[in-house]
Amino acid sequence: MAIIVIFILGVANFALHRAVMESHHPLVGQISWFTTTGGRKIALGLEFAVLLAAMLLAGNGWPGIAWGYAIYSVLNAGSGWLILTGRV
Repeated sequence: MAIIVIFILGVANFALHRAVMESHHPLVGQISWFTTTGGRKIALGLEFAVLLAAMLLAGNGWPGIAWGYAIYSVLNAGSGWLILTGRV
């Protein structure tokens, strides 16, 4: 069950990450490596690494990691909402 929850949250994190990268917000433009194609691939690769680590830990007897990944997802959602709505 924990792996399914983490996977669903991971899909949402990827969608939010991509939306923020494509938003052309000035805050995103201030991170020089983030504006290049290679930088975006690295950022998505890091997001994948976090998702993979959480799923592997949950699959190997650490179901509580789903709570940690859920907190990470809530923080991502909050910061993404701030950027996408122009509140930052």
